[in-house]
Order: sequence, then C-alpha cells, then structure tokens
Amino acid sequence: MRLIRCLLLLATVLPVLAYAGGQPPVLEPLPEPPPPPAGMELDPNAEPEVTIIQKGEDTVEEYRINGELYMQKITPAGGKKPYYLLKEDQEGGWSRMDGPNPPLVIPKWVIFNF
Repeated sequence: MRLIRCLLLLATVLPVLAYAGGQPPVLEPLPEPPPPPAGMELDPNAEPEVTIIQKGEDTVEEYRINGELYMQKITPAGGKKPYYLLKEDQEGGWSRMDGPNPPLVIPKWVIFNF
C-alpha cells in the first residue's frame, strides 16, 4: 500500500517539476531577409515543367527543362512505392532510381564527333 502511495505521489509531482523547469526564454521573430543582389533574379526557364499523365492505372510525371525530358516519376496503382527514371545520356538511355541513393552514372563524354 505504501508503494502505491509513493508511486502516485511521484506520478503527480514529476510532470509539474518538468513543466516548471523547462520554460523557454521569450522568443522574438527574425528580421526579414534582405533582397537578393542585382543580377541574381530567378530565371523562369530554370524551373522544370511538370506534365502529369495517366497511363492505365499508373501516374507518370514528366519533368522537362527547356523542352527536354530529363526525369520521369512513375507512381504505380495500389499504393506501391513510386520510382524515378533518370536520363543517362542523349541517346535515350534511362536508369531507374528506387531509393534515396542516386544510381551509378558512367560518364559518356563525346570527345570527337566525325
């Protein structure tokens, strides 16, 4: 019986002590950031154009910059995990990316073109 009284007292006193000791200081809002320097305006062409297409039950989001398709996000039906297709090279090679780590992309530089 004595143990139950001690536990009950402890259960009522500890939250009060934790609340009293953890008061944060008075916070002030941050000042507004300064405007960007001249010449640093955002280029609207740098924003990707996103086109959403329904293919069967799958949803395909196509990402383009300057009209060039560089990435696709495929979301399968049924709540399955989405995956990405990233363009590897200009010849149309695509690599699949399933997780947070980017896929291994081998450099394919054109040195001479006859």
